[in-house]
Amino acid sequence: MIAHLRGEILRKSPQEVVVDVAGVGYRVLIPVSTFYKLGPEGDSVRLLVHTHVREDALSLFGFASRGEQALFERLIGVAGVGPKLAVNILSGIEAGELAEALRASDVARLTRIPGVGKKTAERICLELRDKLVIASAPTAAPAVPSRLSVDDDVQSALVNLGYRPKDAELAVEKARQELGGEAEFSAVLRRALRQLTK
Repeated sequence: MIAHLRGEILRKSPQEVVVDVAGVGYRVLIPVSTFYKLGPEGDSVRLLVHTHVREDALSLFGFASRGEQALFERLIGVAGVGPKLAVNILSGIEAGELAEALRASDVARLTRIPGVGKKTAERICLELRDKLVIASAPTAAPAVPSRLSVDDDVQSALVNLGYRPKDAELAVEKARQELGGEAEFSAVLRRALRQLTK
């Protein structure tokens, strides 16, 4: 089992990163919270890894911190929550906010995350309500130069995370109004995700 990777970032997106480790490129699926903490392509990176093995696939899920990995592993322990849905949940709501939502049994908030239905949200609340004490403060990624390309990239990332294109567009517009100026990709994405999960 692969539990840790250290290497160079070959390619990254809000959903995955390819890490070159001694000439071998590992495709690692990541939550948006980990994406925020990655440096630019070419930088070195260390990721904690959860290896998920199925009959037809071997998938790697990477995390910037032990807290993120522990939360992911708690989520996949809930019946009906697979690793891709767990990453989607971590991408749709920050860890501290997720812990608050679980403590308050805020099913409505969880169902705003793409892929999380009412029954799944209720099951997650029931099983994890008293087990989470996690706080996370994502670090911003380097700035992206053009405001239009940043907005387009954020909309694309939101659509890839499962949000409807129109909802993604409105969330980016609201995020841009709140942030103004030349905000970087990670700041706009973070604010747009908050808009979508309010």
